[in-house]
Amino acid sequence: MPFDLQPVLTGDLLELRPLRPEDWPALYAVASDPLIWEQHPSSDRFKEEVFRVFFDEALASAGALVAIDRSDGRVIGSSRFHGYDAARSEIEIGWSFLARSHWGGRYNGEMKRLMLVHAFRFVDRVIFLVGLTNLRSQRGVEKIGATRRGLGADGAGRESVVYEISPSTLVQSPPPT
Repeated sequence: MPFDLQPVLTGDLLELRPLRPEDWPALYAVASDPLIWEQHPSSDRFKEEVFRVFFDEALASAGALVAIDRSDGRVIGSSRFHGYDAARSEIEIGWSFLARSHWGGRYNGEMKRLMLVHAFRFVDRVIFLVGLTNLRSQRGVEKIGATRRGLGADGAGRESVVYEISPSTLVQSPPPT
């Protein structure tokens, strides 16, 4: 069965669905916050012309998902599946960001868990490439059970920290309080 790069995934907090061209205004409204990108290698992604390139690449990737807050239907971020390798039974999850109003773990944790559960229907391993200075994202993937595998180059040739996670290392969500 081929990997479905753009599923609709629904959790308690979020719905993830394929990114569409008409998502531009709502997604850019989120991405225009400079603090989202301050630790990211592309720290100027909050600029409209820079984010437009990111958005167009996301659409062209055929693996991008938009994150929608189920409580009010607002677009709050996005993520992407990339680089499916059937022979290695591996895929990358990345290009993720959320509105600062949704930082703190619950939303990011659910977004990653939804994507991981979906991915593990097709592969044995998921990787994350995180910028060397993006400590916030490094902590985020470690919280869900990803382990640091070493260093490697991202798609733009920048040195990144490579994380890996398998179904056996995925940290399950804590019970609701």
